[in-house]
Amino acid sequence: MTPATYHSHVKTLFRQKGDPERAQGQMAYMRHQFEYYGLKSPEWMALAKQLFADKGVLEGEALKELARLCFEDEYREVNYFALEMVQKGLKKQPEDFIDFLEELITTRSWWDTVDWISKLVGIHFRRFPHLIRPITERWMASENIWLQRVCLIFQLMYKDKTDAALLFDYILRLQHSKEFFIQKGAGWALRQYSKTAPEVVKNFIETHPGLPALTKREGMKWVGRN
Repeated sequence: MTPATYHSHVKTLFRQKGDPERAQGQMAYMRHQFEYYGLKSPEWMALAKQLFADKGVLEGEALKELARLCFEDEYREVNYFALEMVQKGLKKQPEDFIDFLEELITTRSWWDTVDWISKLVGIHFRRFPHLIRPITERWMASENIWLQRVCLIFQLMYKDKTDAALLFDYILRLQHSKEFFIQKGAGWALRQYSKTAPEVVKNFIETHPGLPALTKREGMKWVGRN
């Protein structure tokens, strides 16, 4: 099956199973930036699982072509379908697959897809740790807020494997950003790391009074709870 035919099957199935009334609320929640079929996450995920079983999971250039078609699609659930397929085969991808993940980050960017792709980036970097510094340095210098946000949050699941020096460096480099998604991302990263190293995070926040109030507030939410 060609990627174009697969894409058509996805759209047909999602449209048939969607709820137009629910879609209106979903579009409003996302500031009317995307169209929706009105599928809840468990619903479209079940449909994706069905499609994978019936039509297969594409690999190589065919996977990229399908993902591109899906990301060009105006319906957000179709964008999500692409990420679900990319995620299924992620651990088999070569190291230069990071370039394709970067492409997806910068396509129809908003927090929902970017944060999902950030998780995939974190998984990929664990397989190829030598990529972390050169890739993230390039993303930091890009002035693209979504690439910068990924630099802050790709380690969310790293726990005691977190490169705290890298995280703190990037937070400080971006501390003057007025972008909500940068300030919130920095706080989220600190909050998550505080579950592993609360005193380290507390000390970092207390010794850097120039951090945005939102970042500090988010970062301190779990400190002292345990």
